[in-house]
Amino acid sequence: MLLIQILIVLFAVFAIARAGMRLHSHLTGWGGFLGWACFWTAVACLVLTPNVTQWFAKLLGVGRGADAVFYLAIVALFYLNFRIESKYRRLQQELTKLVRKLAIDRADQQD
Repeated sequence: MLLIQILIVLFAVFAIARAGMRLHSHLTGWGGFLGWACFWTAVACLVLTPNVTQWFAKLLGVGRGADAVFYLAIVALFYLNFRIESKYRRLQQELTKLVRKLAIDRADQQD
């Protein structure tokens, strides 16, 4: 087993443990915990069985498995960035509405 494989598997175990601690301290729910646990388990499995990524790369028409994972990760990160930005903008709009409502209510109370 290569050193990088050991390090990534150890990090995956660490990440699952952190997700478990967040679940235990009620900072996340079961859905969040299971999502992260499945993700990091899949990462560990793919690292330990690189033939799967090679098969997937051939299916996509890419030369190497690592390239396929890299390309998909870039696409996923851009999509997640879009989702986070959309949620951020929506929260900004909701906060603006709330602040306006509070300001109007306070102005009405002072009259």
